[in-house]
Amino acid sequence: MLLTGCVTTRFPIETAHQAQGQSERIEYIVLHYTAEDDQNSLEVLTTGRVSSHYLIPSGTDPRIYQLVEDHKKAWHAGMSRFQGKSALNDISIGIEIVNEGVYQQYLGSKNYLPPEAYVPYKPLQIQKVAELLSHLIKKYDIKPTHIVGHSDIAPSRKIDPGAQFPWEYLYREHGIGAWYDEDDKDQFLMELNQAGMDAIPISRIKQELARYGYHINSSDEWDRASRNVIYAFQLHFRPERLTGEMDAESLAILRALNKKYHPDALKF
Repeated sequence: MLLTGCVTTRFPIETAHQAQGQSERIEYIVLHYTAEDDQNSLEVLTTGRVSSHYLIPSGTDPRIYQLVEDHKKAWHAGMSRFQGKSALNDISIGIEIVNEGVYQQYLGSKNYLPPEAYVPYKPLQIQKVAELLSHLIKKYDIKPTHIVGHSDIAPSRKIDPGAQFPWEYLYREHGIGAWYDEDDKDQFLMELNQAGMDAIPISRIKQELARYGYHINSSDEWDRASRNVIYAFQLHFRPERLTGEMDAESLAILRALNKKYHPDALKF
């Protein structure tokens, strides 16, 4: 006979003294697109070495598929770092959305892709994402800055969920995730335009990116790896103009975000 429920031993297990050195497993939620159709997405995520906790199908399918239980680790993030933490598979829930990713003519491009390269999501998909995120955020008390894209945590490897993922809409209409205040952005942009971008050391800008959470090297140049971080930041917070270059508007947005979510951020 199989026994279920509490596991017992011959010796009493005392639980009255709980250690302070512990944390919940689930701290982040990572959004992805599958770059496959429904059938292939489901097959890859259930039979291969890649998996996710949830899959949002396309079309009119009303279901949300749960492929891995929340308390178990799914293999969706790969090599990843954010806010000083690595191996985010261990501490996150992964949500895959069926979406082609980028249009065929842009596949294989070595350039930073423009917004129009990315395939839009279906309204029903975004509705499902919003409801699922709202549920998970409430259940696990997820911080706004811990709702991230795959590109945020692996900027040199990944560009999903892409420029068509509606981060701003989810924030404004559903209170999901992090977004900057327009007044703060405008104020910082005015100051930056007056001072000039050349007056700001690259190392200080990189510190500001790191303060928000991005993993970036400390070199005093915008090498390819550093520009990948800028592109990831723009995918999330300024998807209408993607350059991989740090300009005044991008920096103003970054500073507005740090003022709102990391008020101890370094000042220029």
